[in-house]
Amino acid sequence: MVSLARTLRSIRRVGLKEWWRQLQYIGDAKSGRFAGADQFGNRYYENLNPEEEIPGRHRWVDLAQHDYNATQVPPEWHSWLSHIRKDPPPEDRVMQNLSPPWKGPWLENLTGTPGAFKTYNTTVPKVQPWQPKLMSRGGPSA
Repeated sequence: MVSLARTLRSIRRVGLKEWWRQLQYIGDAKSGRFAGADQFGNRYYENLNPEEEIPGRHRWVDLAQHDYNATQVPPEWHSWLSHIRKDPPPEDRVMQNLSPPWKGPWLENLTGTPGAFKTYNTTVPKVQPWQPKLMSRGGPSA
């Protein structure tokens, strides 16, 4: 449960409007050091004060889109959020030198959206469905 002192401290640090937005979208009022942003506009934060944050929950992402999906976080930021990397990607020399020039931009998974990948087949099927032959119903001539 969030204490009143923590709530007031958070309102003072981030402002009333941002505090209310955080309550609506991440369900908690957090304030911390801005660690960086990615190409999607997601913002990443860290709060190392053990009195304010539960250990393991001191890094978080403020997603730019409101239809949340885990694939909206690029791999380099995911490794920082998951404590695989100590420093955020803008400060980590290894991550800055790791990205090869041929690597394309990270795209989120579009499954279930209109932009999802749909396969199509260009080969002629070996078995054709039966099509009835239509004949006229003309009876014998009178």
